Amino acid sequence: MEVVGIAIMVVATMNSTNPGRIDWVRFAILAVGATAHIQLTQRQEERRRDRSRTVLIDLTAVWTFPAAVILPLSLTLSIIAIVRIQHWFIARRPAHNFVFSSVTHGVSVTLASLTFAAFGPHEWGRISGWDTLGEFGVLIVAGMVFEAVQIAYIGGILAIGSPKRPSMSTVLGNTADNLLEAITIGLGAVTAVLLLIMPPMVIVMAVVVTVVFNRLAEIDQLQNDARTDPKTGVLNMRGWSESAERALGRTARSDDNLALLMIDLDHFKWINDTYGHPAGDDVLRDVARKLDEVTRPADVIGRFGGEEFLVLLPDIDETAAKLAAERVRSAIGELHIVTTDKRGSRVTISGRTTSIGAALFPRHGESLEELLHASDAAVYVAKENGRNQVRFAQDVDRPAPPPVT
Repeated sequence: MEVVGIAIMVVATMNSTNPGRIDWVRFAILAVGATAHIQLTQRQEERRRDRSRTVLIDLTAVWTFPAAVILPLSLTLSIIAIVRIQHWFIARRPAHNFVFSSVTHGVSVTLASLTFAAFGPHEWGRISGWDTLGEFGVLIVAGMVFEAVQIAYIGGILAIGSPKRPSMSTVLGNTADNLLEAITIGLGAVTAVLLLIMPPMVIVMAVVVTVVFNRLAEIDQLQNDARTDPKTGVLNMRGWSESAERALGRTARSDDNLALLMIDLDHFKWINDTYGHPAGDDVLRDVARKLDEVTRPADVIGRFGGEEFLVLLPDIDETAAKLAAERVRSAIGELHIVTTDKRGSRVTISGRTTSIGAALFPRHGESLEELLHASDAAVYVAKENGRNQVRFAQDVDRPAPPPVT
């Protein structure tokens, strides 16, 4: 893929226009802006990189995307080189990762530049009225190509090279990651417009990106970390409760049904005692990934604590909830988890069972707390009756509503 990417860049550069004097001025402005951005946000980016568990969204698209749409390709790739060389000294990643990421950035700006040029010529200083909508649409198309190439290029390699079955979030990043990338490209488009019409305003963009936008991205990541279990990547109890309460409120207002599954891994202490706690952590991570695979996008997955997980199933009846719970139980039982034992030797843990307690809204509880108590009691019933099974909570006797007078 790197060879193909380099070939694309070489051929496209050979067929591109030669830079003029104004191109060199714009190149210098973008190069200075990108350098200031990278150097002033170095510590913030290091913290974001250390906390990231999936792909890291690179905010330098604010500078590389405008280069793709207003500069000759040779200068655009020079901007990429300036950005990547500085990242080499900051990120200190393995050489093969650095080369691959650099080629990815180069291919994305090359194809975005070719896409934008295909709709040319572009004379932004002379257009007005409805013509601006057409140019706006071309910018959107070029931005979509810019992001799609990176998603396909990086996501494809992550999927192929993953030792375990990859999930959508680990390969493509989560919704917040991709939204952040889209916003960054949008700011890049604004930078391009400013550079063509009022170049000094690019200084304002540099301040916005380096001081404000990077800090907002870091705050968003901190907020996400506060709601996420660091060991498994699913919601922690705080994040799960917030999402579950919102789902429960929607269900109550629409008079629908809802189910809560409490999933308790059987004899989990034996795994820690036999293979060590790192092996137990690998089991928890694989179980979390499997839950993400066998549940619906609308379902809310969280870690209750220890070896227990919670899954809230909105808009579901009792029959479908039983099928979902059995699907979860069977999927966990089929897991083959590759890990290491206490001596560092490779082992495979398989054949693990789980006890699942299920509660239905409003049949077994009308609040989240009541549903948690009901499903927890059902888990104990499942364990007392031999484990490796699904049990539903007992019906709750509720007082009859007072007569209408």
